[in-house]
Amino acid sequence: MGKNDHYDDLVVKSSEESRVFERLRAHVDINLEGHLIDSFILPKVLGLIYDHDANLKFLNFHVGETEKDYSRCTIRIFAENEEKLSEIISELQVFGAVVKGVEEDVVLESASADGVLPDSFYSTTHHETFIRLGGHWLLVENPEMDKAIVIRDGRAFTVPISKVKKGDMVVTGSKGIKVVPPERPRRREIFEFMASTASSEKPSTTYARLIAKEILEIKRGNGKIVIVAGPAIIHSGARDTLAELIRKGYVDALLSGNALAVHDVEYSLFGTSLGMNLKSVETHEGGHRHHMAAINEVRKAGSLREAVEKSVLKSGVFYECIKSDVPYVLAGSIRDDGPIPDVITDVVEAQEAMRKHLRNAALVLMMATALHSIAVGNLLPSKVRTIVIDISQATVTKLLDRGTMHAVGIVTDIGTFLPTLLSFIKRLEKEEKM
Repeated sequence: MGKNDHYDDLVVKSSEESRVFERLRAHVDINLEGHLIDSFILPKVLGLIYDHDANLKFLNFHVGETEKDYSRCTIRIFAENEEKLSEIISELQVFGAVVKGVEEDVVLESASADGVLPDSFYSTTHHETFIRLGGHWLLVENPEMDKAIVIRDGRAFTVPISKVKKGDMVVTGSKGIKVVPPERPRRREIFEFMASTASSEKPSTTYARLIAKEILEIKRGNGKIVIVAGPAIIHSGARDTLAELIRKGYVDALLSGNALAVHDVEYSLFGTSLGMNLKSVETHEGGHRHHMAAINEVRKAGSLREAVEKSVLKSGVFYECIKSDVPYVLAGSIRDDGPIPDVITDVVEAQEAMRKHLRNAALVLMMATALHSIAVGNLLPSKVRTIVIDISQATVTKLLDRGTMHAVGIVTDIGTFLPTLLSFIKRLEKEEKM
């Protein structure tokens, strides 16, 4: 290499960079703060900028020196025009980006009719969010994805489009909004140990032990545990295990649908699930009508509670819920038989009921149900600890892709996993008493 070759390379590189920055005429500076590296926020920010065919320059970067310290940086983003820059900034808000030097309040517009948003409404993430109002940052209550932000009595709320009222002041655009993405857990725990892609090849027994420990710690602190459950719990033989967890006080709310209740009642009345005896694994003659007979018995009684009170229903998941005053929500679907009287057939009403019982949840266990797990997942703030257990890897992966550092996925049969979990809980209870 000649002595001038390196200089020539620099000249060529400088020339290429000049042409890039000539094309990218608009620019803005953003600030980022948080656990940018170990929570993988920074790589996502850089990737998003590059995906928009934009460029960037670090103006400063301070890396936290301990695991508790925040990292901070300022990035200058270059784009083709102001419109593209605005689009990038709007998407970067998900990662907590705030435009440097811009201390503007949110822009509010009035809803023109019930259930109708202004055209430029801001669509929320499920991360913790603040809006700038009257020169001060205001926490948005009940964070939930794909909702509007409405100001009522000086407070900010996420509101479903169906619940917006004419005259509500709705946040629009992207000014004056700050999103705080979730951080990687700061202590050694199940949510750090298991933070990786869902796989059926992982040690489910070890996971059961870790989850049992997490459950006991949450209950010691009077935390709220919500179970989302599907009918496979009955079919796979784990019904009595879930019933015992409810009886022992480890379930604060149960969210499900018609099928779980129907097959729970069917097993109580006939010892079958979908007409099959779960102990002998034999199909009963005429057993195909058992689930309809179960629905009929509950309808004759009036409700699940009345079936318990009239001694029609004497055991099972919903028997224990009613005896222990554990609330439950049964959300209906288009394929339901019956349904039993307790099922909420209006989907908007069912959503509201589920929201009510998810408030302040410390842990949500989603077990063997794609339909209700995905529905509940869409209602949860990103910082709520979530454990998904399903035989389908696709279901587990879909729930893990919601953007939280506090989610765990286990691909396994619930019929073997749930009894293992209960056995570890009992073991830990015994150790605590010693």
